[in-house]
Amino acid sequence: MTLKTTLKLTAAAASLAVLAGCASSGALEEVRTTAESAQADAAEARSIATEAQNTANQAQRDAQQALQMSQQNREEMNRMFERSMRK
Repeated sequence: MTLKTTLKLTAAAASLAVLAGCASSGALEEVRTTAESAQADAAEARSIATEAQNTANQAQRDAQQALQMSQQNREEMNRMFERSMRK
């Protein structure tokens, strides 16, 4: 092999390496973009889940409050009934 042929082959190999590097960079960029998108979706899902949990907690508090009020009303009605039966 002559020096000229070796230089041509080296230049061709270098060009292929650069092209392969660009393809890898492009694929890497696509993977990075996909990962960032997935991370944003996960953050949004976490936010929605937190909001749903807060709503559920509030509903639980409201239900407990309604139950307590119902029990108090029942006790009051029983007392009123007992008073009316004494008369």
